[in-house]
Amino acid sequence: MSVAGLPPYDDANIFARILRGEIPCKRVHEDAHALAFHDINPQAPVHVLVIPKGRYVSVADFAANGTDAEVAGFWRAVAKVAKDLGLEAGGYRVLTNMGEDGGQEVPHFHVHIFGGRRIGRMVPRAEG
Repeated sequence: MSVAGLPPYDDANIFARILRGEIPCKRVHEDAHALAFHDINPQAPVHVLVIPKGRYVSVADFAANGTDAEVAGFWRAVAKVAKDLGLEAGGYRVLTNMGEDGGQEVPHFHVHIFGGRRIGRMVPRAEG
């Protein structure tokens, strides 16, 4: 089932190609439900992407169509990666973008884990 406003899943997207081993990545974690790897253009001292192994376009698609095991396994992997990277003590940010207005660039659901420094405000305050 597709999610309103989003294109269908594209098997040629970069994360699908990484999952198939066509494009290398610097792995941090891999299990039955998720793959985590360092971002090639880091925006913080620690910037890791975590992607589910299923064909999900966005967080809405994943929430609507992922199995309970996939959803739980994915979020457990996100928490494990942050812990294994030593980010729990100082804190970290988990971010996902959805759709054009949300800034989603790759049509495969993924989260960013940012850490290693104070991240600051996520979104500037609205004016007016």
